[in-house]
Amino acid sequence: MTSPLLSRRNVLLGGLGVAATAALAACTSSPGSTGTPSRTFGTPTPIPPSPGQKLIEKTLTAKPVTLDLGGRQVSTWAYGDVAPGPLVRATAGDFLRLTLDNQLPADTTIHWHGIRLRNAADGVPGLTQDPVKPGAQYVYEFTVPDPGTYFFHPHVGVQLDRGLYAPMVIDDPNEQGGYDAEWIVVLDDWIDGTGTTPDAVLKKLIADGGTASSGDMGGMDHGSMGRMSMGAGPWGDAGDVTYPFFLVNGRPPTDPEVLTAKPGQKVRLRIINAASDTIFTVALGGHRMTITHTDGHAVQPSEVDAFYIGMGERYDAVVTLKDGAFPLVARPFGKTSGGQAMALVRTAGGAAPGADVTPPELSGQVLIGSQLQPAESAKLPAKAPDATVDLNLQGSMKPYRWGINGAPFGKNEPLTVTAGQRLRINAVNMTMMTHPLHLHGHTFALPSGLRKDTVLMAPMQSFAIDLDADNAGDWMIHCHNIYHAEAGMMIALEYAK
Repeated sequence: MTSPLLSRRNVLLGGLGVAATAALAACTSSPGSTGTPSRTFGTPTPIPPSPGQKLIEKTLTAKPVTLDLGGRQVSTWAYGDVAPGPLVRATAGDFLRLTLDNQLPADTTIHWHGIRLRNAADGVPGLTQDPVKPGAQYVYEFTVPDPGTYFFHPHVGVQLDRGLYAPMVIDDPNEQGGYDAEWIVVLDDWIDGTGTTPDAVLKKLIADGGTASSGDMGGMDHGSMGRMSMGAGPWGDAGDVTYPFFLVNGRPPTDPEVLTAKPGQKVRLRIINAASDTIFTVALGGHRMTITHTDGHAVQPSEVDAFYIGMGERYDAVVTLKDGAFPLVARPFGKTSGGQAMALVRTAGGAAPGADVTPPELSGQVLIGSQLQPAESAKLPAKAPDATVDLNLQGSMKPYRWGINGAPFGKNEPLTVTAGQRLRINAVNMTMMTHPLHLHGHTFALPSGLRKDTVLMAPMQSFAIDLDADNAGDWMIHCHNIYHAEAGMMIALEYAK
């Protein structure tokens, strides 16, 4: 039986119209191309650190690798020999010189997700740089101004849905700490090398218009649609792709990452959702967590049983550990296959929980991150907006077409701002899917004052988000579901010249 909500989604183009629908079809006819306007940039001019500024240097080699996922060998692409790739760590104010060595058989770039960096280093081909050709190197140089939990990944096609992602931590030189250990937890959904590739998945989504059965290679997960019609959870239909694995730090729950500490120790968790198509519900069995930061910015501490984390979001939490062995579970929202992601937290001996364990905390108080309240130190100064623009997320699953403000990226008109303005973006999700909206080069404030760079927008939800135009350049705003973005759900934000 066809879900009535699915039928609605089939016809709801959110105002895209016939002409824009044709434009979306043209945009998505060749997976791997977002319809980016043709621009060339050449080799960036090297810049030195300022006198006395600490220099951090690292080379990141993107190359084909074979990974072991709990006994299953998969061929993929990664930075170095592992996924997630190597941690990049610095202190706020440091100067980074990071060299991408592209040993892939395809063009690539690196985007430093959430970092307020100079425009030339943002890693968006056709908007801030030329794509890095196979066998070539590219040097990213920038100062990291803000402490927090970040990550990096390509901004070419659907390469994020391979193993090309890694954590990035910018320490606060003024932070007192107050915890005994720190764990970086990177979540992912995995399909590459399991009989298909992300490019094949996108091609099939477009060709099938979202009608493939959940058992088909790279098809739709209809379980999410059923959950939506039953009213389970806040996110409606939250994903398009059926994944065979969900991972914590590159490992499936049958061969979990083991995080060890002593009973009574306080641990800081830095949790990153590097997935391409999956919202997770995160819980630590037997414990409540206190959320302290989101997307690098401090919040009023909030104790919760569990929390949702969308693609591209990051949350920091602290927890005082009990005595025993406990599951740290990331349950995919609205997906019925592939199990869940899980790591094992161990402070003592005892039997480990099974890979399919369901901590009772998953049924407790589950935080929606946009409802957090900002710390005073994280608020934008009070100011009325100088300019206002509209941003409408639009599209449908059948046909598989996504866009912003009536057209796909490359065919929609960029948003514009003047340096020094407080810009208000009236963002409206006009679709029946949840979209994580991500802004490059800036952070924004929600009406509560909460600072973020990525926010989950539920079906038909709207936010008035404010940003200070203090970082000149041409920037991207897009859905961080990589398949929606690659099918057109992106738009440029350009500073007036």
